[in-house]
Amino acid sequence: MSERLGRLLAASGWAGAVLVLLALPLYVDGFWLSAGLVTMAAAVGAVGLTLLVGAAGQLSFAHAFFLAVGAYGYACFSGRSPADSAGTAGVGLGLPPVLGAVLAIAVAGVFGLMFSPVASRLRGIYLGVASLSLVFGGQHLLQNLTSVTGGFNGRGTPAFTVAGFDFTGTDPALTVAGVPFTATERLWYLGLAALAAACLVARNLLRGRTGRALRMIRDSEVAAAVLGVDVRRGKVTAFVASSMFAGAAGVLSALALDRVVPDYFGLLLSIEFLAMIVIGGLGSVGGAVTGAVFVTMLPIVLARYSDVLPLVAGAGSGGVDAAVLARFCYGAAVVLVIGVQPDGLAGLGRRLRFPLRPAAFLAAPQPPRSGSDTPRAGASTGEPISQEIP
Repeated sequence: MSERLGRLLAASGWAGAVLVLLALPLYVDGFWLSAGLVTMAAAVGAVGLTLLVGAAGQLSFAHAFFLAVGAYGYACFSGRSPADSAGTAGVGLGLPPVLGAVLAIAVAGVFGLMFSPVASRLRGIYLGVASLSLVFGGQHLLQNLTSVTGGFNGRGTPAFTVAGFDFTGTDPALTVAGVPFTATERLWYLGLAALAAACLVARNLLRGRTGRALRMIRDSEVAAAVLGVDVRRGKVTAFVASSMFAGAAGVLSALALDRVVPDYFGLLLSIEFLAMIVIGGLGSVGGAVTGAVFVTMLPIVLARYSDVLPLVAGAGSGGVDAAVLARFCYGAAVVLVIGVQPDGLAGLGRRLRFPLRPAAFLAAPQPPRSGSDTPRAGASTGEPISQEIP
């Protein structure tokens, strides 16, 4: 298969996937659309984390904290005071929803910037341990700062309207191909637009000068500094960008779940995001999206069909329920990826697209074989020998 044919097939596959995603609300029930909304929110967050961990090589367990900042920030900026749309007491400025979402993302970036002095001086496991403080401190604030977060019960998500069009309701009434578009169908297209924008921004960032600088920092900070890269500034940029992506994912999660509660934004969520980018392939935007689909949808599918699957017990039965079995699968997938396919699902996809790619190897001069007057190609001249790699 030639490289041109592989690219053509990949483009056709992406076009077909986009058409399927656009048409899904016309044929799929609300349960799967709601699951898809949560998955798209997770994919936006995973794209941001792969910029930090995969491209810049900075380990962080604080992603759940920045999602909480985005989710609660939107609820505070766009909610009403003294009660929001769900009747939960809390601080609310009543700003337009679009402005509230933008401010929530910006606040997540500000929190990332505030933590950047630590992030710029540490790396690897040391940064990972330091980032745990944000998760634990955030959980304490979410549980006890009841005037803002609503405490243990959380707070409802304000309606998201744009120019009088309610994405979280039915105003105005809308019917497409005989299918009434309720909040789930409308939020589906909003989530698609947000995911497409996140992927586009991340790809442009990775393909530009900033992306090259981040990869140099990941490979060797000393070499990057020698070549003129501002290592500290690069780390700060990666952390702030990842925080803003997480803030956007938090806003989408709040809209998809219709309510934000503290327990959702715990350490387990950060670990799941790390599993997403490792399984999908570190540093790959498409791999982050694929890993998010796998990690988010697996427990939902297992719970949906737990009554027919032999290894899945019902929730609360004391056996291995869908959530526990999904975590076993995450762990097995991570071990398999690290041991067999370090590039993750993204690398596997590239291998399927381009199974035969030419590669040149420089060979040392070698004498001709005994009994043969014709030397091997490139043996006496040192020319590269081209061969196909399966």
